[in-house]
Amino acid sequence: MKTERLRLTIALLLCLSSVDLSFSDPNPLSAENRGPYFYHGYEYGSEFAYNPISLMLIGGYSIFQVGSQSKRPEDVAYRTGWSNVWMNIAHPLREIRAFGWRKFLSTEIFPSSLKPENAQYVPNYQDHIVGSGMQYRALCEWYHSRRFPAKRLFAFGTMAVYHMMNEIVENGNYRGTNVDPIADMLVFNPLGMLLFESDRVSRFFSEKLNLRDWSTLPAYDFSRRTIENNSDNFSVKWRIPGHRKWSMFYNFGLNGILGLSYTKPDGSCFSWGAGVMAKERRKVEPEKDNHYLTVDLTWNAGLFYDRNGSLMASLLFSGSPSFKAKLNVFPGVIRAGGISPGFFMAVGKENEFIFGAFIVPLPLGLAFQNP
Repeated sequence: MKTERLRLTIALLLCLSSVDLSFSDPNPLSAENRGPYFYHGYEYGSEFAYNPISLMLIGGYSIFQVGSQSKRPEDVAYRTGWSNVWMNIAHPLREIRAFGWRKFLSTEIFPSSLKPENAQYVPNYQDHIVGSGMQYRALCEWYHSRRFPAKRLFAFGTMAVYHMMNEIVENGNYRGTNVDPIADMLVFNPLGMLLFESDRVSRFFSEKLNLRDWSTLPAYDFSRRTIENNSDNFSVKWRIPGHRKWSMFYNFGLNGILGLSYTKPDGSCFSWGAGVMAKERRKVEPEKDNHYLTVDLTWNAGLFYDRNGSLMASLLFSGSPSFKAKLNVFPGVIRAGGISPGFFMAVGKENEFIFGAFIVPLPLGLAFQNP
């Protein structure tokens, strides 16, 4: 037991030592080729609404968008979730052994199957390495733009809280072996931050793939005590060789939409596509005492409008029980009296109508539903 804890401590120290958390950070983004790559301070669209608190809310409760999952924060078993997640990441070798090393490596670490029940590695690579790595770098740039003295330290702390909350909410009231936070917290999240510490990596994803955070703005419904419109999403646009205006488009998170983008000379861009999204979570091995989960998939499709990579509006359709259709309009599209609010409208699984409004810089808007 002591040897296992010593190994875990050494591994965590190595991860932390690889990320520069120095307080002496005079002006690193002013040097040549130092960005910013993912946060430019635009006063419109999804980037205008970007801030650490909203990021923690969106990422921490992102599982709320899946199927029949309760959207009420008060329903989360925080104490049990914290205890169980910490038990697993504090004793990773023991819990992986109980789960099975071969199964852990083939489902969580290395791509070995395209079957959804064996493809937990997919969100690990695209969401935790690419998405979370980019979010870490964007947070560094956000804190730097506000003249925080130690942007890496604050960015690392924000990501740590965000990811721990995410694992706690996803764990729920389960007690026992759960290898998902082991893969996320000890392998893929640190790897993503280490990769995006590199200017070369950040420049490639920013300039060649146009990677951006297109998460939607969350809103709280006081009557139902639910968080609505909460989704952690990213977009990639790869310019088709020989075409200045056309790009391949991919929107991902707990969904995957593949399509095309058309960019105008003024920086405005229209994207559309179709794909799949998570419908429901279920246990792969219901007869065993573990938290080996997969998702059932359903169709989805979307239209997107962005300006210089900052999402201005999106219209989504899906076969999900969470919503049938959803429109998101970000700040910068509509202006009234010097204020530019954002809002969303959705048709729910029972044909209920949901509406929400946001005012930046508030990280959480207000939502309303018909009876």
